[in-house]
Amino acid sequence: MNLKIESFPLPTGPEGVIPSLIERFNFGTVNAMMELHDPHSVFVENDGRTLTDRAAIAARLERDLKLGLPLAATVRHVFVAGDIAQIVVDWSIDGKDSDGKEVRLAGSACDIVRRGADGFWRYYIDNNQGTALR
Repeated sequence: MNLKIESFPLPTGPEGVIPSLIERFNFGTVNAMMELHDPHSVFVENDGRTLTDRAAIAARLERDLKLGLPLAATVRHVFVAGDIAQIVVDWSIDGKDSDGKEVRLAGSACDIVRRGADGFWRYYIDNNQGTALR
């Protein structure tokens, strides 16, 4: 079945960002993932470096998608101030990769999302390791 990106509605509230992320990640295409990122978003690497270039962010997301494993996530908190929200979420990617190696990635993200002029919420700061030491 060939699903189009339009089959993934963008979230109309901050509480919809993580369910949308899970659906898009588990579908497995970078384009679907990038739709959830504001054009001016920042992705925080595990070592603390920030990526601002959309092609670099897409390449980083592609690394996780290439594992071919599902994303699971549980939202702990959503704090909203007008058009900006902070989402604290525990996430994991578990299973065996295409080479049969066991994969266990996990973290507690502290992300910032914002409502765009179109009314949809997207990542502004994607910080999947939250407050972890880097």
